[in-house]
Amino acid sequence: MHADTPYADLTPDLVLDALEALGQQVDGRLLQLNSYENRVFQIGLDSGQFVVAKFYRPGRWSDAQILEEHTFSQELVEAEVPAVPPMTLQANGPDATVVGTPPTLGHFKGHRVAVSPRRGGRSPELEDPEVLTWLGRFLARLHVVGGQKPFAHRPTMGVAQTGRQARQWLADSEHSLPIEQRSNWLAVTDQALDLCQQAFDRVDGLRLHRLHGDCHPGNILWTPDGPHFVDLDDACMGPAVQDLWMLLSGDPRDRQTQLHALLEGYESFAEFDWRELKLIEPLRTLRIIHHSAWLARRWHDPAFPAAFPWFESGTYWQQQIDLLRQQIDVMQTPDDQPAWMLD
Repeated sequence: MHADTPYADLTPDLVLDALEALGQQVDGRLLQLNSYENRVFQIGLDSGQFVVAKFYRPGRWSDAQILEEHTFSQELVEAEVPAVPPMTLQANGPDATVVGTPPTLGHFKGHRVAVSPRRGGRSPELEDPEVLTWLGRFLARLHVVGGQKPFAHRPTMGVAQTGRQARQWLADSEHSLPIEQRSNWLAVTDQALDLCQQAFDRVDGLRLHRLHGDCHPGNILWTPDGPHFVDLDDACMGPAVQDLWMLLSGDPRDRQTQLHALLEGYESFAEFDWRELKLIEPLRTLRIIHHSAWLARRWHDPAFPAAFPWFESGTYWQQQIDLLRQQIDVMQTPDDQPAWMLD
């Protein structure tokens, strides 16, 4: 499905036609929202309300993986965890089909579409300890639901799938790694991944949950009623700390204070395995490697060269080498924990 030039045929008319063919009465209002991975639109309905339509990137997920995401969203809502599940769709016309129980994934002219109600919000104020404690409670409730059963089709956050596959894809690609940085990048990446694996191996009996998977501040919306997620596109299996560490920022003392506030809230709803703190820097390292591979994999999408023009430069890859060397130094500290966690 449009693998070489994704979204090349996704014109405004096709977007509106897709929504009509999937049971929505649109009024012509359409606004494209920020999203690199998928194409996301706010669309007005005849009722005066708005919905958000997500056109999934061709070839990224299978139908089974997408429907697991939808089911997880619905489970969260049923457990009164704030989330926005996709709406039930209805196929109207020969070009549209819907799948799922309930039918939440639409197919229209080679595109896969999910539609959800529009929910607003702002970025959370992470400098406020009360906000962090609330987020900790929110994530614990999400993980309680996520721990009730595993994903059968979606990926697992770990060294092999997240890190080594990304490393190998870049090593095999003809156009990603500049020749001047290739050998150094591969060497430091291998060393970093070995240290990541050692860290995971030392957490005996590590428990994996269904997670949000990409829980950075930009993916959380805050309202007077508290936080909620509107999208679980990166939902995966993984350790609970994966949904916590990206909310930490600033100098070591700031991060320590933020972490304690998050865990205070988290442990009021669920037990946290404190050994997982040893995985924060390995998980950060995996994200660094995975992000480079993500950019390379998406380079055929015209949106990516326009947004990341520095990606193919030698400067970028030297920066990645230096960053991975820093991560190696951090992961080689006593107990694999950086100093800010040991105070």
